[in-house]
Amino acid sequence: MTPIARAAALLVLIATPAAAHHGWSSYDSTKMFAIEGAVLESSYGNPHGHLVMEHEGKRWEIVLGPPSRMSTRGLAEADIATGKTVKVEGYPSTRAASEMRAERITAGGKTVELR
Repeated sequence: MTPIARAAALLVLIATPAAAHHGWSSYDSTKMFAIEGAVLESSYGNPHGHLVMEHEGKRWEIVLGPPSRMSTRGLAEADIATGKTVKVEGYPSTRAASEMRAERITAGGKTVELR
């Protein structure tokens, strides 16, 4: 493989995850709202953590920050475990009726900025 072909292949490999990422432009940053209650499902994995909570009779999928950011800012996986009570403030998705991007979360007695 030539150096140019190798460089092109490397560029494709690097760009592919970025292209697959949904980005934050699919959330309405003019309509912040909050959900407070018990965590029904929790994931602390990459590329983002996720929660499922119920709000006004509807199950909401909540997109959190990357695990490295959450950990660095003091939000442990145990703080958002299933059954824990949390408050999440964020923005609704413009694509999915019951999805939100979390801006901050209050869990375990502390508020953590996720962005």
